[in-house]
Amino acid sequence: MILRLSFVSLQISRRALIVSAVLSLLMLSLLMLSVSMGYYPLSLTRIIAAIGDHASEVEQMIVMDHRLPRILSAVGAGAAFGLAGAMFQTMLRNPLASPDVIGFNAGAAFGALAAIVMTGANILPGALIGGLLTAAAVTALAWHNGLHPYRLILVGIGASLTLVAGADLLMSRLDSMTASEMAKWLIGTLNSRDWGDVRLIWGGLALMLPLCLWLQFPLSRLAMDDDISTSLGLALSPLRLTITTTGVALVALAVSVAGPLPFVAFVSGPIARRIVGGGKPALLASAMIGALVTLLADTLARSVPIVQLPAGVFTALIGAPVLMWLLLVQFRKGTL
Repeated sequence: MILRLSFVSLQISRRALIVSAVLSLLMLSLLMLSVSMGYYPLSLTRIIAAIGDHASEVEQMIVMDHRLPRILSAVGAGAAFGLAGAMFQTMLRNPLASPDVIGFNAGAAFGALAAIVMTGANILPGALIGGLLTAAAVTALAWHNGLHPYRLILVGIGASLTLVAGADLLMSRLDSMTASEMAKWLIGTLNSRDWGDVRLIWGGLALMLPLCLWLQFPLSRLAMDDDISTSLGLALSPLRLTITTTGVALVALAVSVAGPLPFVAFVSGPIARRIVGGGKPALLASAMIGALVTLLADTLARSVPIVQLPAGVFTALIGAPVLMWLLLVQFRKGTL
C-alpha cells in the first residue's frame, strides 16, 4: 500500500497498519484508565462530562487542570523520545546507540538546568543548545578514521556521566526546595504539567512531522552499508547532520517537558522493529511505543500510595530488561 501526499510518498505494509491500529487501541485504553484513576476516581461518563464542561467544578479541575495536561504531556514526550531513539539507532546501525545512552539526553538536561540557573526560564533553548553541543562533542571525540558505533557509545556513556556530575554541581547553586524539585526532574517526572507544556510538546511535534515523514525514506536506506547507500544517491554527510539535528531537537522538546526520562528512547525502536518486521525504521510504531511506555510509567508512578515517585523510576524498570536482552543479542552476534 502506498500513501501519496503532496510532499512525500510512503509505502505502508499491512502488518504495520495492523500494529498501528493495535497500538492505538492500547493507547486509548491506557489513556482512559489513567484519566479515571487517582485519589478521586472518575467513571468514563464523568470524564466525558468534565471535558464537555458539564461536571462539577471539582471534577473539571481534576480532569482539565491536573490529569489531562499531565497525560497528554506524557504521550507527547514519549513519542518524541521514541522517534529520536529510532532515528539514531537506525542511522548508526546499532540498537545501543540511543540518545539516552550516548549522552544526548544528559546534554539536553544539563543545558536546560544551566538555563534555569542563569536565567530562571528558557528551558527549551537551553536544552536544544546543550543537546547540540553534546552531540558535536561526542561525535568529535569518537571520530577516528570514521565513526565506529561502539566507540561513539563508549564516548557517549563517558559524556553522560560527566554531564550528570555537572548537573549535580549546578544544583548546588540552587536553594534547597528548588534543588529538590530539580533532582526529581533530572530523574524524569511529569508532575505538575499544565496546558503550556502540552502546547509546547505537541506544537513542536506538529512542526517536525513533515520532516520526520520525509526522513522515513532515507533512514530505511541508511540501514545498508555506506557504499550501497551512496550508490542509491544519498548524500550521507548532510543527511546524517539533518538526522542528528532533528533527533536532538526531539530530545530537547521531550526533556523540556518530562526531564531526561531514561530508557524510553532506548526501548522504543527495537520493540517497534521487532513487532513491525521488514527491517525498516518503523518511526510511527517507535513513537507510539515511546508514548505507551511513558504513559504507563507515569500511571504507575501516580498509583503508588503516599509518595509521588518520578516516572523515570518506572521507565528504568521497564528499560533495564530490554537493555540486558539487547546486550545478550549483541554478544551472541559477536559484536561485543
